[in-house]
Amino acid sequence: MTAPRIRVSGLGKRYGALEVFRNIDFDVGAREIVAIVGPSGCGKTTLLRCIDGLLPHDAGEIWVGDQRVTEPIAGVAMVFQHFGLFPWKTVTENVAYGLRMAGAPKAEIERKVPEFIKLVGLAGFETAFPYQMSGGMQQRCGLARALAVEPNVLLMDEPFAAVDAQTREILQFELLRIWEERPTAMIFVTHSIEEAVLLGHRVIVLKGRPSSIHETITIDLPEPRTRETLREPRFAELRERVWSTLMREAREAEFVLER
Repeated sequence: MTAPRIRVSGLGKRYGALEVFRNIDFDVGAREIVAIVGPSGCGKTTLLRCIDGLLPHDAGEIWVGDQRVTEPIAGVAMVFQHFGLFPWKTVTENVAYGLRMAGAPKAEIERKVPEFIKLVGLAGFETAFPYQMSGGMQQRCGLARALAVEPNVLLMDEPFAAVDAQTREILQFELLRIWEERPTAMIFVTHSIEEAVLLGHRVIVLKGRPSSIHETITIDLPEPRTRETLREPRFAELRERVWSTLMREAREAEFVLER
């Protein structure tokens, strides 16, 4: 059996007296996308930042390969919701940033940057600045920057939430295309149940205060996933299962409030 690329074991996080989540346990395979959903405030982004090593955790362990995560480590890249681009840098300079920070030789940067700009569909926009680009183009640039360091782990924190619905759907399928070309371990945090089911091989549902894993749902949809996937009866069944799992708690809370 192949060892997981990511292993989260007994993870807990608190801010003073506020316990955000507890007893979080899951693995992610080397070629697997795991989507995480849950109500606002359940700690999805905090969990992702702990896995990235940007935040300390208070209980449990995180392993990426054979490295225990206590700080940011090489081979892990994150794509943020609000693009995270440097406004004074061009597309080329933004995409090159991670490679420069990693100390990559100039020749490697010059070879890789055009390759990853092309991969995300931004060829021809190498000299554009973020203010000149749409939200979708900016997020493509952020994705190219993350991919250029060729990470073993890609963490995505609601990366398409800041774009319009049409652009969001385009980017979802672009991400799937890129993942097919360059598969890696990916954790994708989203508020969209449909997005989680479309992209994920498994969907983890977080619930409660403090939150914990309520259920892990295997998404047994055929691959590669396309727009036809959205029309399959099985897609609708899985979407409803995730929805009902997530919303049951909300309905119960509403009932208690109305009493």
